[in-house]
Amino acid sequence: MEFAVIITFCAILVACLIIGFNLIYALLAGLVLFSVYAFCKGFSLRETAKMAFSGIKTVKNILITFILIGMITALWRASGTIPYIVSISSSLISPKVFLPAAFILNCLISFLTGTAFGTAATVGVICATISSSIGFSPVLTGGAVLAGAYFGDRCSPVSTSALLVSTITKTNIFSNIKKMFATGAVPFVISCVICFILGSSYNTDGEIPDLEVLFGKEFVLSPVVIVPAVLLLVLAILKLNVRIVMGVSIVSAFLICIFVQKTDVSEIFLCILKGYSAKDPNISSMLNGGGILSMLRVTAIVCISSSYSGIFNKTGLLDKAKKGIAMLAGKTTVYLAVLLTSIVSGCLACNQTLTIMLTEQLCNETEKNKEKFAIMLEDTAVVISPLIPWSIAGAVPLASIGAPTESILFAFFLYLLPIVRILHSIVFKKKTK
Repeated sequence: MEFAVIITFCAILVACLIIGFNLIYALLAGLVLFSVYAFCKGFSLRETAKMAFSGIKTVKNILITFILIGMITALWRASGTIPYIVSISSSLISPKVFLPAAFILNCLISFLTGTAFGTAATVGVICATISSSIGFSPVLTGGAVLAGAYFGDRCSPVSTSALLVSTITKTNIFSNIKKMFATGAVPFVISCVICFILGSSYNTDGEIPDLEVLFGKEFVLSPVVIVPAVLLLVLAILKLNVRIVMGVSIVSAFLICIFVQKTDVSEIFLCILKGYSAKDPNISSMLNGGGILSMLRVTAIVCISSSYSGIFNKTGLLDKAKKGIAMLAGKTTVYLAVLLTSIVSGCLACNQTLTIMLTEQLCNETEKNKEKFAIMLEDTAVVISPLIPWSIAGAVPLASIGAPTESILFAFFLYLLPIVRILHSIVFKKKTK
């Protein structure tokens, strides 16, 4: 029966993807399916509801953080923080170093904002525009944007995925970030080298547009507008509470909107709720977005997905699969077992959040050290999801910049990170033996 339930859930996800329905409908159908399974196992409707709610309670704190993230993504646009960083960065780029620069710029913005989708929809679009103007390959550009967007999505203190991992593994996010930088250092350097070699060998015949002039029509591009980003980085380094860090950044961006950008207070509150909307149509395609409402979808996905965990734990739906994964970890390495599980979970889940939740559920007994297990999730489920062509994790960012699906093949950092970790885990196991 367990096998039939899982196969049915997979079929629902695939059907929803093919038809083009919102993924939330498939997740709700999955909740009904797992509830029916619990009923068949002898649990009452009330007991099943308690199971689901217990799963949601594990991530209740992260839901408040999602609201703060929505506020930051809107206010950093309205205050001119993102436009200033992007315009200054683009002025330092030449066609020969465009590809590594695009990768690094997306890494920077995604680390500051903590959102892969938001990064692709802003600086990713800008990179795609520059790429087109200089006659550069859209496939290579798409790969650099995708890899850079998920670099920060993985290790930013305001990333929803990083917060989710720290919450479900009960670990400290700042400690996790420190370790993520350590495991990601070598793949990052190799990615930059590969991008430089490919980019410098590509012939371009255009010029990079002056974004400072374009953004200057709508924003006051003074150095003071980067204060929200600086405060975020400094306070994160000091390891203050994530909500306090984001709160200080939000307040500073709010004040800059009033006193520097001369924005009406009512417009700022509307921006916080609905997201930033530029007056200039040439800018709107690059900067529009953010806001509390933009986080409703991911909030719904996290709530529904987390409700599964409570049902799985009590009913033992995944127990047989967990035993098989534990055996695989014993015969190979724990990291390889987690990686393979995340690949299968990602293919079935079609989104990053559910991939993380499923992988954690299936592999949480393979590694007793919570800190190590948290980094394994970050170095598998988080970066594997965007490499699956039919997953929204990769499809949405590529679609937002108009890049083809083949760009996934050139998102080097997302491949190199698991490869380096596999080699490290094998060497470590041999040394331990």
